[in-house]
Amino acid sequence: MSFHTLIRYGGDFLDAVIERADGAWLTTVDGRRILDFTSGQMCATLGHNHPAIVRAIDEACRRVLHLHSGMVSPDVLELADELVALLPEPLRRAMFVSTGGESNEAALRLAKLTTGGFEVVAFTGSWHGMTAGASSSTYSAGRKNYGPAMPGTAALPTPNCYRCPIQHCRDRCDLTCLDVGMSLVDSQSVGAQAAVIVEPILSSGGIVPLPDGYLARLRQLAGERGMLLVIDEAQTAFGRTGAMFAFERHGVVPDVLTVSKTLGGGLPLAATVTTEELEQDAYEKGYLYFTSHVSDPLPAAVGRAVLATIVADGLLERSAALGEHLRAGLLELADRHEAIGDVRGEGLMIGVELVADRDTREPADKLGVAVTTRCLELGLNVNIVKFPGLGSVLRMAPPMTATTAELDTGLEILDRALTECTGR
Repeated sequence: MSFHTLIRYGGDFLDAVIERADGAWLTTVDGRRILDFTSGQMCATLGHNHPAIVRAIDEACRRVLHLHSGMVSPDVLELADELVALLPEPLRRAMFVSTGGESNEAALRLAKLTTGGFEVVAFTGSWHGMTAGASSSTYSAGRKNYGPAMPGTAALPTPNCYRCPIQHCRDRCDLTCLDVGMSLVDSQSVGAQAAVIVEPILSSGGIVPLPDGYLARLRQLAGERGMLLVIDEAQTAFGRTGAMFAFERHGVVPDVLTVSKTLGGGLPLAATVTTEELEQDAYEKGYLYFTSHVSDPLPAAVGRAVLATIVADGLLERSAALGEHLRAGLLELADRHEAIGDVRGEGLMIGVELVADRDTREPADKLGVAVTTRCLELGLNVNIVKFPGLGSVLRMAPPMTATTAELDTGLEILDRALTECTGR
């Protein structure tokens, strides 16, 4: 098989062609098995080809696959009901699209229309998608050589306690970076502030959970400026962190919530959720987000199966328990491998930062690439960050249906890869 007829859209493809996937495992065309600690593109939280998802697809194929975007099916209506039932007040209106970039695009358009502004603030380490508006507020990669971004975009320092962005504190954030960042945003504003969009745990930015108190303070500062708070839970929602939604830990409810990857269980499904008040205001102002696959029936049926399985199988509790097991194993590795500078994250979304020196915390990008490559050779897919400056953080997000034995297998492979790549 040849890659020669494909456009390379993210660097080189892995030198492996995947023929089958099941649970936490991938199988190549030549029969090699790979333990998948990234759950596909961080989407397959129920594991690959989960029976509930396969069954939902089969049943949807017998009803209706696709409709005119102005029509809705029972699965769309019921998924909306089931989704908002999981959310706190006043998040009560949902729409369904295909990707996280789309859900963020819809959220930002809604924010601009309802506030009358156009300025959007995001983190320096953010990843919100590849569509025009979402990519303009994506700062972790892909900004150079594509021409101008959308007008009005600005960045806040990523509150990484391990690497203070303003070199003010170490290991404990006192929120100074937020106050300084908002002051800089204010100085650049033309008085048309619309939204702040943030991930509760930055993923592409290096698995950075927001510090305690940060989101509440950001909520306050955004409200004082008439800005909507948009929380992007593409990778954190529906159990991965041990909670249904990661924002719940912070005691803050956003004006707009976007979810995607973990809702579709491997199929393209995303949602934008907001309040009845904002939805009504947007509707009266002629809100338009009309695409070929908005409210498609088949992925909605799959989304319903994902939510039902999470609840029926107790996967929130399972994710929390497995996350503790994985974290304990990684901390044990950190005791034996000087290259591990930090282990952070929540539930089954954990980052391992590799350093050249624990005192100076100099990033070990080349080692990260080497360890990732060796892990794959040994049968573990552990990292999908390949961007300059981000390769030293190994991202781990095994499916919530993984077993402790599979987690231990992954830890053993990582241990061997670190030993071989560092010579220690």
